[in-house]
Amino acid sequence: MNNKTVTACVLVIGNEVLSGRTRDANIHHLATELTALGIRLAECRVIPDVEDEIVEAVNHCRAKFDYVFTTGGIGSTHDDITAKAVAKAFGLAFTTHPEAERLLLDHYGDAANPASMRMAMTPEGAELVDNPVSRAPGFKVENVYVFAGVPMIARAMFDGVKGTLQGGKVVVSRTVSTSGLSEGMLADQLSAVQDEHPHVDIGSYPFIKQGGFGVNLVARGEDEALVDAALVALRQMIVDLGGAPVDGDTAGEVPK
Repeated sequence: MNNKTVTACVLVIGNEVLSGRTRDANIHHLATELTALGIRLAECRVIPDVEDEIVEAVNHCRAKFDYVFTTGGIGSTHDDITAKAVAKAFGLAFTTHPEAERLLLDHYGDAANPASMRMAMTPEGAELVDNPVSRAPGFKVENVYVFAGVPMIARAMFDGVKGTLQGGKVVVSRTVSTSGLSEGMLADQLSAVQDEHPHVDIGSYPFIKQGGFGVNLVARGEDEALVDAALVALRQMIVDLGGAPVDGDTAGEVPK
């Protein structure tokens, strides 16, 4: 761990996600895992299976963030174009990776066909990412990690590389909640608390419970003492407004 802020971006690639056919389940998992490593997930994008858009997104994000993780589009069908697009983004040849070829031939045996062997193609010089679930590997080029979209496989691939990631300071998170106060009732005072604690990110997340409004207030930052000080201020704000602060999240229905 180092003391710098380390950032990451997740690119979810696939028309099926944009159409609603498939519900993304990878962002939440990656965000949780990265936060625990001291890596701040700073941006997420969902982009279509369009080569130029993938190339643009990869090049923009790999220059902006310390790590980029892509999910989706590395299977065996015609619309799985992520690997080829990543090669184009780096200006690398798109070619058969010898080790990936060996893994797939061992896995498929006599059932191997041109479609399945397409999954052995990577940008030239790419480092493979192990896939213990279905064997077809992901890969890494510089700071870009290319994973499958299937959640079970994406998680297994991340587990295989997370020990190599270099995180920064772990973000500390504290929550205080209150029922009976709405966001509108505390907006001005909450803004003032944020101004008084500029090195802490304060978020407001409303809920409905038993027909009444409430708010979860979350303070996040890299300095535990500063986060705790902000939490004290949030508790006092709630009391001043006639509410009762409760440490931790209060579960409720999120307003539509």
